[in-house]
Formats: sequence, structure tokens, C-alpha cells
Amino acid sequence: MTETNEKDRTLKVKVASPYVTYFDQPALSISGVNKTGPFDVLPGHHNFITLLEPCELSIKTAVDARKIRINGGLMHVRSDSAIVFLDV
Repeated sequence: MTETNEKDRTLKVKVASPYVTYFDQPALSISGVNKTGPFDVLPGHHNFITLLEPCELSIKTAVDARKIRINGGLMHVRSDSAIVFLDV
């Protein structure tokens, strides 16, 4: 059995609208804002779905960080995967 380092874990992140994919690759975390405030999603996060407030999504990868300004959306997190649907 091989031991896995927590820092080596990633989650699959996709941020898309009906016609444009803004981000679609592995990431270390994604951060956003919902009605209760700012939150972070890391690998191993529990399954959940939330409506996003207008904010700047922050996506950290192993090599850089990206910020995507959104007017709102829907985030679905399941099995080390986070999908953000915009303009729906």
C-alpha cells in the first residue's frame, strides 16, 4: 500500500457557462462566496451544492492561482470534483 501525501491531492475544477469554459483542470482549492459568506473547497470536501454570490472565484493550482470574476452561479461539489455553472 502506498502512502499519499495530503498536499499531492487535487480536485477536478471546471468553471463554465453554456458557451464558454473558463477553467477546466486539476486544482488544490477553489474559494467563493455564498449567502453565508466566503468558503473554500479542498480535496476530500463533503458533497454539497450552493448558489454563489457575485464574487471573485479564486482557484489555486500547483503552479499558480487564478481569479475569475462572476456575477453569480451554482457550484456542485462531489467526489473531489467542483463544477461551477455560470449564466444559468
